[in-house]
Amino acid sequence: MTTPSDTQSLILSRAAIRPGNLALPLPEGLVGAAAKMVVGKMIARGWLEEVEANLRRSEPMWRETGDGHGTTLIATEAGLEAIGIEPVVASAVVNARKAKPKPEPVQMPDAAAKPVAIRAGTKQAQIIAMLQRTEGAAVAEMVEATGWLAHTVRGSISGALKRKLGLPITAEKVDGRGTVYRIVR
Repeated sequence: MTTPSDTQSLILSRAAIRPGNLALPLPEGLVGAAAKMVVGKMIARGWLEEVEANLRRSEPMWRETGDGHGTTLIATEAGLEAIGIEPVVASAVVNARKAKPKPEPVQMPDAAAKPVAIRAGTKQAQIIAMLQRTEGAAVAEMVEATGWLAHTVRGSISGALKRKLGLPITAEKVDGRGTVYRIVR
């Protein structure tokens, strides 16, 4: 596997902490032909993907398509893996962008969007991996795996995973297991 350059690593690292893995804006000073060359190589390697920009969300545009639409750049699962983010966590973050968007809450004009990050090897990454299994995970199972209390696990699911990361998580009662949570695919 090819190792990303310093500039490519910087672009991917910043994308990993932005909502939806947006790779834009590019680092300061990377403009014009140099930007096209770097981005072109990253797209060719499968690290970045050009997708239609959601102008309602004010997503930054990479280029205009000529028909009144524009495209933006997002980091792919392969791109996140190239900088050391675990595949399970990378796929959860990438899949969150593909999930049906929820209606956006009304924000105050000066409210800044906070970037989110998932570090490999963390308890949050463990929980995401457990929720991605076909059988999902019960609170008791996540408590045992992380060492957290039950209320901390439930709070992490509703706060960090659902609200901050926007992961589509379902809950259902299962006889013998209690409430089982899953990431919807």
